Amino acid sequence: MHIEFDEFLISDDKSLLDYETICGFLSRSYWANKRPKEKIIRSFQSSECVGVYHENRQVGVARLVTDYETVYYLCDVYVDEDYRSRGIGKKLIESITTSDKYKNLLGILGTKDAHGLYEEYHFVKDNDRFMRRMPDS
Repeated sequence: MHIEFDEFLISDDKSLLDYETICGFLSRSYWANKRPKEKIIRSFQSSECVGVYHENRQVGVARLVTDYETVYYLCDVYVDEDYRSRGIGKKLIESITTSDKYKNLLGILGTKDAHGLYEEYHFVKDNDRFMRRMPDS
């Protein structure tokens, strides 16, 4: 995946990931702020990842755990605070949910505060925190 929009690049090229930046993002999150740095790095190394970049600087990320046939778990979605409200999160989720890799798989995620964003991409609440998106076909 290599998608350019405005002045940003969305890519699943793992060689572009900046682990220091990602660890910084997750240290500021409510769900992973106690996760050790080594565990964050290993989890990203063993998962599918989609990064968002501005002038070669990582400004967003999403991690996916998948079997590539039936289901993916979308997690660790984060956009740098200085880049929020610019459509980056929306474009990131759109890029994932329309990608040939994921569009026909069941999508699962957990969120405490971003239900509205994910509902725009056909995820539905499964309870107060978890959401799912049915395969396209």
